[in-house]
Amino acid sequence: MSEKTLVGLDRRAFLKTTAATLGTAALFSAARAAFPGGAFAQTAGGPETTKAVLGFIALTDAAPLIVAKEKGFFEKHGMPDVEVAKQSSWGTTRDNLVLGSDGSGIDGAHILTPMPYLMTAGAVTQNNQPLPMAILARLNLDGQGISVGAAYADLKVGLDASVLKATFAKKKAEGAPAKVAMTFPGGTHDLWIRYWLAAGGIDPDTDVETIVVPPPQMVANMKVGTMDAFCVGEPWNAQLVEQGIGYTALTTGELWNKHPEKSFAMRADWVEKNPKATLALLMAVQEAAQWADDMANKDELADILSKRAWFNVKAADIGPRMKGVIDYGTGRVVEDSPHFMKFWRDHASYPFASHDSWFLTEDVRWGKLPAATDIKGMVAKVNRGDLWLEAAKSLGLSDLPASPSRGPETFFDGKVFDPENPEGYLASLAITKIA
Repeated sequence: MSEKTLVGLDRRAFLKTTAATLGTAALFSAARAAFPGGAFAQTAGGPETTKAVLGFIALTDAAPLIVAKEKGFFEKHGMPDVEVAKQSSWGTTRDNLVLGSDGSGIDGAHILTPMPYLMTAGAVTQNNQPLPMAILARLNLDGQGISVGAAYADLKVGLDASVLKATFAKKKAEGAPAKVAMTFPGGTHDLWIRYWLAAGGIDPDTDVETIVVPPPQMVANMKVGTMDAFCVGEPWNAQLVEQGIGYTALTTGELWNKHPEKSFAMRADWVEKNPKATLALLMAVQEAAQWADDMANKDELADILSKRAWFNVKAADIGPRMKGVIDYGTGRVVEDSPHFMKFWRDHASYPFASHDSWFLTEDVRWGKLPAATDIKGMVAKVNRGDLWLEAAKSLGLSDLPASPSRGPETFFDGKVFDPENPEGYLASLAITKIA
């Protein structure tokens, strides 16, 4: 096989086929033989472009992109002109991705993992026009929260949402249904709060009113009584507690330990046009994730994120939860929670295809995608774990995942998702929108 035939889509097919046939260790031996000089060896001169515009929202899980910019990892890998641009909402992120940087939008983003799939399917884009996307890396595991207002302090709401059932039923009967907020329909926060409510016997579509609020606006809206509960990433759950407006009922890691969360995704056409620049971005993000995951760097990381250009939030409201110190706002303080946000450990950065399958299955469950959705086909189209592995190989990294599947996953209520049998998982759920 010539070096030329491995460029672009053929290289992707080579890596995927070799990985499936030989396993990870043999994959890297084969890849080294194919690219003896590393990821950029096949064409001299470095990345095709030194610029990319990447969006982020003020959430702690954007840290790998922010660190890659602040600590010079993009520049190190030949991409000195990367811009990391703040977005006001996930809807804005979507719209700017549709525009692309050529249209004064963005090329890629820190993004809710289901969004690239919903966009590729045309489920959330204007006029249902598909925008093919590529998930290049996961940005984190865990680190989100579900919070409730101070009005519910007497219920001591925690992992069991059923304690809210009678109160929510009363509010609905009185013509003022409880409002629960998430950040984007079909996105991760939507799916976490839906799972939690449904596990407690509360139908998120009929027993409450589900509303969309951008992450940085969650606390302000809770303060003026716009919602009763919300699901969002940090530092906004911590900010709610700090301001005495409500409390954390649970961290999402308590729902599903070491769950996937945000992704780093790019427009698919940008990836195909700029394969070397894509790998450069990936290597920068991988190095940034390792830096951010080091406990010795957490205080500096909190200081970086607290800057006006990024979050404009006190470092003291960012740092503790990244270290596993969680003040729930109820008098309960956990000093060493295992559910702190992970950027690299436990293969946090690798985009497991099995995890994407769960997100798609849940979006089918709640009617965000058709029941006949080809889940495996969509994952194969959007998930670019092959490029993640290629970038990791170029960095000489070890302890890499041996499979694109993490296998069956068990949730707090005992439900098990087997990525090889999503139909069985759906059949086990009591509350679903599937006819």
